[in-house]
Amino acid sequence: MTETALPRTYAIRTLGCQMNVHDSERLAGLLEGAGYRHVDTVPEAAARATDAGDAGADIIVLNTCSVRENAASRLFGNLGQLAAVKRDRPGMQIAVGGCLAQQMRDGIVERAPWVDVVLGTHNLDVLPTLLERARHNSEAAVEIEESLKVFPSTLPTKRESAYAAWVSISVGCNNTCTFCIVPHLRGKERDRRPGEVLAEIGAVVADGALEVTLLGQNVNSYGVGFGQKGAFADLLRACGGIEGLERVRFTSPHPAAFTDDVIDAMAETPNVMPSLHMPLQSGSDRILRAMRRSYRSAKFLGILERVRERIPHAAITTDIIVGFPGETEEDFQATLDVVEQSRFSSAFTFLYSPRPGTPAADMPDQVPADVASERYNRLVALQNRISLEENQAVVGRTVDILIAEGEGRKDADTARLTGRAEDNRLVHVALPDHLRPHVDSFSSDDHAEVLPRPGDMVTATVTYGAPHHLLADSALTGGTFSVRRTRAGDAWERARRRVAELDAEAAAPVTLGMPTVRR
Repeated sequence: MTETALPRTYAIRTLGCQMNVHDSERLAGLLEGAGYRHVDTVPEAAARATDAGDAGADIIVLNTCSVRENAASRLFGNLGQLAAVKRDRPGMQIAVGGCLAQQMRDGIVERAPWVDVVLGTHNLDVLPTLLERARHNSEAAVEIEESLKVFPSTLPTKRESAYAAWVSISVGCNNTCTFCIVPHLRGKERDRRPGEVLAEIGAVVADGALEVTLLGQNVNSYGVGFGQKGAFADLLRACGGIEGLERVRFTSPHPAAFTDDVIDAMAETPNVMPSLHMPLQSGSDRILRAMRRSYRSAKFLGILERVRERIPHAAITTDIIVGFPGETEEDFQATLDVVEQSRFSSAFTFLYSPRPGTPAADMPDQVPADVASERYNRLVALQNRISLEENQAVVGRTVDILIAEGEGRKDADTARLTGRAEDNRLVHVALPDHLRPHVDSFSSDDHAEVLPRPGDMVTATVTYGAPHHLLADSALTGGTFSVRRTRAGDAWERARRRVAELDAEAAAPVTLGMPTVRR
């Protein structure tokens, strides 16, 4: 007698910043180590997926953010949808982690008693234990630590990408920006030693990654924790000596601590990419002071000028908050002026929203919503114009594009593949005539061998610039188009084959221990 026994499966939904993406990879690694399987590798489980975002899994982990607007409303909306699924799926468990969990603690279970596990930002390692405890005791397991117990990067990991990796160099933040809740939820900055960081980078490169992004709340203050001045610039230069590492990026720096030695390291280290994310937040010195941002607009513009002197083709992006308490039309105009001068390739723009527990939430002169929205629309229109002009200026440039998986939603319709250029601009690259019929197979199980794979490099010439992307259609007219198959593409292919093997194993029947009779 046989029956098909499905393994216990999990799915993780990540809300928020790159640090949450990094943490989710660690949570996935912990669950894999505890014997759970990602639901995508078990088709019978994935087939149970509903519109609630459960993905068909037995374990749903919501890794939350408290920085984004209406974070709590979004979380409880998601949990409400999952409650009905859980009632109909015996053994299903729901876990909530991340910054909002660190902030709300038991309050999550009080509002959503069907949640099984709540854990914070400082104790990712306890997730499997809490799941088992909740299952055994038939009650929610809530565990929040006040300070970091285990550095996340020391935990097992299951990376989302075979060709690009996040590597954390620090956690926490020592700044006291009045709008930000992160230092309260992530704690004071703690730096990893350079040797540990470089060892992890070496390991991910050995596994096939071509690109690494160094992560920290304020990467250029790296080294304060172990008393080494200039440690971040030294780390960038050391990355240049890692064989097989083709692209290095980092996020995010802070203008107050950004120094010329970092600019020099970027310019002089070939695998450090010509892209820089430099958060402005506001162009008004008065608002910057109220935000407790320890730089002013002149310093900010000076940094950009020096970067462009040393790295002429650098693409610079930013963050901007509109409608901070007390912002006047004069303050907002100062922001528009700085944006015009800065010539950002793109900007992440946000309407200010109060975060409980931050000084800004209690400030007088909160900007009316309609005023803030009108200003926001003006800022977006300005930045879209600048982004269009900057991208149009790239037309005619030949670029190397690291092909990505999942970034081009219309690729099958347009017979293009999508990836990132050296400066991190999004590029849709057209295929030559002999490859175009195969484009439908790019994200399928039957990926055509003749197509570039995710992780491979394509060289093409930019033919069109839009505000948020580039087209490199040179292949359509017999122009530049070449493919370099890479170790990263090989790693992607190995991972795809492994998923197919796991699918086959999951579909195989298992015996229940009943004896068989030989004939």
